[in-house]
Amino acid sequence: MSELMIESLQAALPAERFSTSEDVLASYAVDLGPVQDRWLPAAVVWAESIEDVQAVMRLADLHGVPVVCRGAGTGLSGGAHATPGSVVLSLERMKRILEIHPEDEVARVEPGVINADLNAAAARHGLMYAPDPASYRLSTIGGNIATNAGGLRCAKYGVTRESVLGLDVVLADGSLINTGRRTFKGVAGYDLTGLFVGSEGTLGVVVGATLRLRYLPTEVQTIAAFFPEVTAAAAGVLAVGKARVQPSIMELLDGHTLAQLDQDQGSDLRRRGGALLLIQTDGYGAGIEATIIRSVLSELGATMMAEVSEEALELVELRRHSRGAEIDDVFRVGEDVAVPRSQLVHYIAELERIAAERGVGLKVVAHAGDGNLHPMFWVPAAQAEKIPDLDAALDESIEIGLRLGGTITGEHGVGQYKLRWLLLEQREEVLELQRGIKELFDPKGLLNPGKALPERVEPQVS
Repeated sequence: MSELMIESLQAALPAERFSTSEDVLASYAVDLGPVQDRWLPAAVVWAESIEDVQAVMRLADLHGVPVVCRGAGTGLSGGAHATPGSVVLSLERMKRILEIHPEDEVARVEPGVINADLNAAAARHGLMYAPDPASYRLSTIGGNIATNAGGLRCAKYGVTRESVLGLDVVLADGSLINTGRRTFKGVAGYDLTGLFVGSEGTLGVVVGATLRLRYLPTEVQTIAAFFPEVTAAAAGVLAVGKARVQPSIMELLDGHTLAQLDQDQGSDLRRRGGALLLIQTDGYGAGIEATIIRSVLSELGATMMAEVSEEALELVELRRHSRGAEIDDVFRVGEDVAVPRSQLVHYIAELERIAAERGVGLKVVAHAGDGNLHPMFWVPAAQAEKIPDLDAALDESIEIGLRLGGTITGEHGVGQYKLRWLLLEQREEVLELQRGIKELFDPKGLLNPGKALPERVEPQVS
């Protein structure tokens, strides 16, 4: 970054909104995703208003400086990793809930609002914001929008895109646009709101969002069904679907995950079975639906907790922590594959085969209600020579998921880490259309470069 850009930022912003301190740069250099090349940003800016964001983007456009937007830094694909010479534009201080309109079931928020804080505010009106990623206590709405985040309630309420009605977006040149509407229905013009959701900060900077809220359920029933092994639990997912019941949450945890939770939380889950299917129903029909589910799963050999169990509710919270604990004595690689639900049993069996053939460990947790799995391959830290086997297992798991009609990412985004796999999923002509969209919104390529979309490979001139 040029000294002129630094001077321009210092002139445009109060001192407390700008830093080039090496400690600060290091703490904002990466998110929680795998790091391939670590770069320190040249500066960090904490925007507190739309005008701050516009000022940064106008200066970046003038000086040709890349900008990487950041929320809470909880992303798992490297989407907020700094790039060479970049400004990291943090939106964490833009955290006002601007409006909750109970009659319209709509909220307007700034991008730095924490997911859990919005839910707490909505609950006072008998409402909720449905998307609930495992990081909901930390992650921001802006970050959720950037990756089209999912969560446990996706089985019934869908991912973030289904809850975003409109957006306020600062474009690469600093101009401000508003997309969408505040009504639930609306088909005027192209769906630019849907285009920005999941674009990982590569098309514009989201500075405001109009969100759809849902009714807070009058009743919730939680079912914890233990199975002898994980493929039987996956078969239970299909059996519930055939019963035509729509749970709000349907999560699957394999035996290795249960054992890890026991170690971390002092529980005794692994003793009860080789896999757990954790299900919630909600609304006025929650009890009836739960009765049907218990009957269906019992016929498959599941063992269930008592119908009313505080422990079952606690398991939902344990599920949110089932992937996040850092383990110092293992090397691990994991992903975010989604497959058609009809392929769940087959895919899990394939994951177990891969782990056995490669001689590595495997943990599987899944948003089973929508076919989104998070397989984790691991080896003890003492077996560093097995790291190539981990990488090979991960690559094979991705390839098989695609072969079964799946996708390389259900909710975490492509970021930087998954670019190589995107080339396996999408044809070059489709990628080229997306590059054209990127060039339209960001002609200088300054917004989060090197993320979400592979660069064009120019033909070699002989």
